[in-house]
Amino acid sequence: MLTQKLLLISTLIFAATPQAQADQHIPQAANTIDPNSAITFLMGKAGVEDRFATIASRYASRKGLKLDPKAYEAFKQMHAAAKKDGIKLVIKSATRNFGYQKGIWERKWTGARKVDGQNLSRSMPDPTTRALKILENSSMPGSSRHHWGTDIDLNSFNNNYFRSGKGKREYDWLVANAATFGFCQPYTAKGNGRNTGYNEERWHWTYMPVSQRYTNDAGMYLNDALFGGFQGAETAQQIKIVENYVLGIDPACR
Repeated sequence: MLTQKLLLISTLIFAATPQAQADQHIPQAANTIDPNSAITFLMGKAGVEDRFATIASRYASRKGLKLDPKAYEAFKQMHAAAKKDGIKLVIKSATRNFGYQKGIWERKWTGARKVDGQNLSRSMPDPTTRALKILENSSMPGSSRHHWGTDIDLNSFNNNYFRSGKGKREYDWLVANAATFGFCQPYTAKGNGRNTGYNEERWHWTYMPVSQRYTNDAGMYLNDALFGGFQGAETAQQIKIVENYVLGIDPACR
């Protein structure tokens, strides 16, 4: 009986300690991620954009664009700072789900939308060659960072726009200041540690405080065999879409 009382007293004393109280607030399996849910999100499926914030029209070129709430708040701060310096930042594209990306991809795949003046269905009958041509500037469905709500396209979709005049001032401001607000350019010019992936996109910026985690998750949970449901999907494994494109970003944005 005495032993039981002493055990009870010891238990009560330990339960009152700061360490024990802290342990009570540690969530169980805090780092556990369901692989299927992760894959669904990373590949832009099942309406994941519903969790994102709608971008106000004063920040965007069209209505209805959406963005991760944290990325959106950071962009608004960056937008205000740029405005003070005489720079106007306009979001041209933000979150794009699997279906939206599929539409872009298949229009190019079928020739409904020309690429560099070519109907690729005629000029590039070999599927892998055709896919690689589209991948110079457009993501394969399921592989786009735009699925994550963390990435935005700003002001123009033309690199030449950012090489002179007003566009150069905008790009130079972003290079000098975007990191202050958490943004990074994932698709810089090839070289300097980035030898695979999409061509340079001076308009494309990612919100690193959130997208870093998703990049890591993509390396853990995505594999080339998961890609399907669109024309040309059979090329994903030959191209090594995850290694060369999903993860083919500037090391500074990892």
